[in-house]
Amino acid sequence: MPRDDLIHDTSGGALRQMERLLAIMARLRDPDGGCPWDIEQDFATIAPYTIEEAYEVADAIARSDWPELEGELGDLLLQSVYHAQMGSEAGLFDFESVARKISDKMVRRHPHVFGDENGDKTAERQTEDWERIKAAERKDKAQTRVLDGVALNLPALTRAEKLQKRAARVGFDWPDVAQVLDKIAEEAGEVVEARDTLGPDALEEEIGDLLFNIANLARHLNVDPENALRRTNAKFIRRFNGIEDRLAVRGRTPAESSLEEMDAIWNDIRAADKVKFIPE
Repeated sequence: MPRDDLIHDTSGGALRQMERLLAIMARLRDPDGGCPWDIEQDFATIAPYTIEEAYEVADAIARSDWPELEGELGDLLLQSVYHAQMGSEAGLFDFESVARKISDKMVRRHPHVFGDENGDKTAERQTEDWERIKAAERKDKAQTRVLDGVALNLPALTRAEKLQKRAARVGFDWPDVAQVLDKIAEEAGEVVEARDTLGPDALEEEIGDLLFNIANLARHLNVDPENALRRTNAKFIRRFNGIEDRLAVRGRTPAESSLEEMDAIWNDIRAADKVKFIPE
C-alpha cells in the first residue's frame, strides 16, 4: 500500500496501527516536506516531553479517567516512536531493535512463565528473583557498585527511595521505624540550626537530608513517597479552591482577604475531610 494510504488508514489491527504510527513519525522527520519543528528536535530536547507524558499517564490513572488514559498512553507511545526514529536516523537503533530488546528482557526476567523454572511462586519471591536477575544484568554492564544504575533523572523522592532500597539489600538500613523517626527529629533540628547560624547552601543541604530521611520513613512504612506527596498536592489544590469558592460567595478574592479568614476556612474544610475518615 502506498505510504500516504498507510498514513491515513484508520482500519486494521494493532500491528497495522503501529506501522501507521511509525510511518507518520518518519514523515514528520523527513527533511523533504516534514514538519520543521519535528525535524529540529533531538534526544535532549524531546526527553522533557517524554517525562511529562509519563506523568500525565499517572495523573489520568490517579483520577480514574479511562478515556483520558487512552489518549495519554498514545502520547507516551509516540515518545518511544519519536526516540526510535531519531535513533534510526543516527544509525544507533530503530523501533524493531527497541521492541526486540524489551521483549527479550521480559522473557529473560520471567523464567517461571517463559522458561522451565517452577511457576508456583509468590509475588514476593518473584520480586526477589527479579532483583537477582537485574543485579546480574548490571554486572554484565560493568555496574559493579551497589548504587550503580539508579537513574539520575528520576524524581528526587523516588530516586532517594530506590537508593535506600539498594543499600538496604546489603544490610545498610535502620532495623526499625523508631530509629528513622529519631533521625528525622535530628535532621529537623539541624535545619533550624542552619537557618539560624549558617548560609543558604548549608540550609539547602540540611533540608535535603530531612527530605531524604522522610523518604526513608515512607519506605519503612511501605508508602510510595512520590505518590504520597502527589496526593497531598492534589489535596492542597482542592482545599485552596474551596477557600476561593467560599470567599467568592462573600464577594472577595484571597488577595482581598486576611490570612486569619483564609486559615479559618481552611480549618473548616480540613475538619470536613477528617469526618470522611471516621468509621461509621
